[in-house]
Amino acid sequence: MSESSPSSPGPVPPRSASGVSARAWRDALVAVVAGFAVMAAVAAAGLACAGATGLPGGAFPRVVAAVVVMAVGGSVEVTGGAGFLAEADASLSVIPLSVSLAGALTAGSLFLRPLHNRAVARPGELLARAGPLVLLWLLALTGAALLARHTFGIATGDSPVADLGELLDVSPTVGFRAVLPATLGCGLLWILGLLLIALLVSRRAPLPAGLVRFHTAVRPAAFATVALLLAYVVLGIGVGLVVAATQGHADRTFAVILLGLPNLAWFALTLGFGGAWEGKVEGPFGLPMPQLLDEVLRGHDLSRVDVASLAQRDSRAWWLVAAAVVLLLGTGFLAAVRSPAGVRAWQHALHLGVALALATLMVCLLAGVQARFGLSLLGIGDVGGLGGNVELRPVLWRNVGLALVWGALAGFLGALLARPVHRRGLVEKPPAATEK
Repeated sequence: MSESSPSSPGPVPPRSASGVSARAWRDALVAVVAGFAVMAAVAAAGLACAGATGLPGGAFPRVVAAVVVMAVGGSVEVTGGAGFLAEADASLSVIPLSVSLAGALTAGSLFLRPLHNRAVARPGELLARAGPLVLLWLLALTGAALLARHTFGIATGDSPVADLGELLDVSPTVGFRAVLPATLGCGLLWILGLLLIALLVSRRAPLPAGLVRFHTAVRPAAFATVALLLAYVVLGIGVGLVVAATQGHADRTFAVILLGLPNLAWFALTLGFGGAWEGKVEGPFGLPMPQLLDEVLRGHDLSRVDVASLAQRDSRAWWLVAAAVVLLLGTGFLAAVRSPAGVRAWQHALHLGVALALATLMVCLLAGVQARFGLSLLGIGDVGGLGGNVELRPVLWRNVGLALVWGALAGFLGALLARPVHRRGLVEKPPAATEK
């Protein structure tokens, strides 16, 4: 009979399947409830700052639900009209990324918490953890989608629609409702993407044995890229607080921070490394954006937005380039420091270039905006003052291509800067080994 050494752990009794399953469902329920609660709180605070608490007919909770649905990629349809008198032509495609980010950080961290401090996990265990969370997430999203519907009346003033509506007792309306199948489909992709990113970013989360060899190539670059995106959000919060304190309209500024700050912050990141967007703003409506950007986009034709076009109106736009250079170099250094010392500089360049290109692709797909509203009388033309069109879309391949180049350059330079820093895997040979 052999004795185990004091330092070696004894045999660990196997956990029962029912015990693991019960814990998985409990942890999943906590993550889902916390994620939706945080998203609802952030959405409600942002809408309150925007003045939505005074909406008629008790619509505020329903608007909060609609914002939560949009935050996880759900589809909200805008409808309206006034019988045969007028027809509303409306569409809305925008993701409030402040709400999305709050829910992602909450649910992702709670998903990872029970998995920490192990290097390897069986695929079945990860699926047993992810399955209940995904199912409960879709159930909660279904409830939010069913709540996200309402109809409002439109004040038309002295327009012809108002006169005919008063004569025929018909008034124009506009409403919104979540499209359940599309919402569940996008919500499924959203939560699966979140869980995948969480596993890629966390150093302490376990991976299946067959994927451990990809740890060095993926996780340091993924973590550094997520840190870059969060750093831009933190800088955006700082700028927003300064603007709220010095420029007035604090409620409007806080509404932007609580609803769409990453939309602007990550947009600024792409401009900083040379990317471009196209868009236009027509009518009385607009984007919650800096006035400088609104001036560039205001017009009937598509306008190109890049640092040069912004700098023509305000030379301070060049600071976007300086911020991008500094933060990207810091991203490369962070990725190198978190990698084993044996990784070569060109490998750092490849890893970070691909990571930043994929992150930029995600930003371009999520941060675009398209909103249109028009009310036509008897199907002819827009009723004056009630039409508007807002559009902002990325120049996709330019943004992704430049992200790949900048990421590779930052990864290479970051690896050179990190060489004097002691890292895991850097072990000096003992003197006895060198004498043989």
